Amino acid sequence: MPWWRRSSDRAGRSATTRDDDGSASLEFITVGLVLLVPLVYLIVALAEIQAAVLAADGAAVQAAKSYARAPDDTTGRTRVDDALALALADFGLDRSAASAQLGCLPAGLPCGQRAGSVSVRIDILVALPLMPDVVGSWAAVPVSGSATAPISRFDDRDGEAG
Repeated sequence: MPWWRRSSDRAGRSATTRDDDGSASLEFITVGLVLLVPLVYLIVALAEIQAAVLAADGAAVQAAKSYARAPDDTTGRTRVDDALALALADFGLDRSAASAQLGCLPAGLPCGQRAGSVSVRIDILVALPLMPDVVGSWAAVPVSGSATAPISRFDDRDGEAG
């Protein structure tokens, strides 16, 4: 029998339909939560990683420039630590998960030599959000940034006029 000639029950529904009123909203909520919660977690985790990438790159560039303009090696290393701490604080990252490494050229000469260059590498270990401490570094993403800055050959790095 065609669909337009089917008999109807008292509620006006077709006799062949099932009685499943109200289950669509429950299915929508269930499937929505199953899909929405991981999606939100992924967005938060990627935001944390992106913040660390930006902090590492910015800290490396600023640290290299600060070291290149420092009057001596000790002041330069202090400025590198300050640039790293400032960049991490700007992005709300933990200082204990980051480290800075200096490399100086030409090789074999002391760091901060005139007409040389300094290379700074910043490494940050980003802990994924909502992970317990028991998991530790297993659930962390390593991020790094590096930059190189030339040291002017005309700078007075010894504090004497030359």
